[in-house]
Amino acid sequence: MIDAPLPTAGRPVTGVCTIGSVGISLPRQRGELLARQESGLGLHHLVWRLGPGWRVCSSAVLGGGIGPRSWILNAQVPGGYPRLDPDRHLAEIAAAEALDGPGAGLMTAADVTTYTLADDGGVIATVTSGLGVRGWAAAPAEGADGALPPGTVNIVVTLPVALSDAALVNAVATATEAKVQALVEAGLDCSGTPTDAVCVAAPDPGRRPGEPFAGPRSRWGARLARAVHRAVLESALRQS
Repeated sequence: MIDAPLPTAGRPVTGVCTIGSVGISLPRQRGELLARQESGLGLHHLVWRLGPGWRVCSSAVLGGGIGPRSWILNAQVPGGYPRLDPDRHLAEIAAAEALDGPGAGLMTAADVTTYTLADDGGVIATVTSGLGVRGWAAAPAEGADGALPPGTVNIVVTLPVALSDAALVNAVATATEAKVQALVEAGLDCSGTPTDAVCVAAPDPGRRPGEPFAGPRSRWGARLARAVHRAVLESALRQS
């Protein structure tokens, strides 16, 4: 993990919130930790400024699915989140950050400054989590329609190699398997929380096919699984 430094003064941005950098300068594939004020509350978010030439496969509230994405945003919101338009809220935060083009946005009630990060062979996994509300995926209770409260285990993975569509989907499954493995190893009685989200970003293959596999025994899937496992395990052990 990279410890979050103390906030430094940043240039205010007009709009929905006031945002300032907390002083992290990371490589392009890593998230930038930023601070903002909303309704008198100090909150944080992570931003990946990917730029052109990237594709993302995700279950994100904003910009989910598979497609070209120029940025990823993982935003902390207050517990008991009151808004009914999380996608619009994320778009407002993105606009305040001057994030242009299509992007993917996730939310969490967890403290984003305590994010964990792991790098395995160039595959970088970043995790924010709060495990107070958790359970097993296959439960006897009926599911609910509509949007649920902000998720508490958000996983963002960046890879240095292009993936095919099938491999992108496979990568999301591999990340989820690694998450569950880490939670069980941490001694938690769960496969996650009801609203976990995953984002996998990789360069656009263009006219080339891209890597065809991202399962846990493929070269890049194995690296992804190890990175996600380490990041989730570190986060879970802090809370168990």
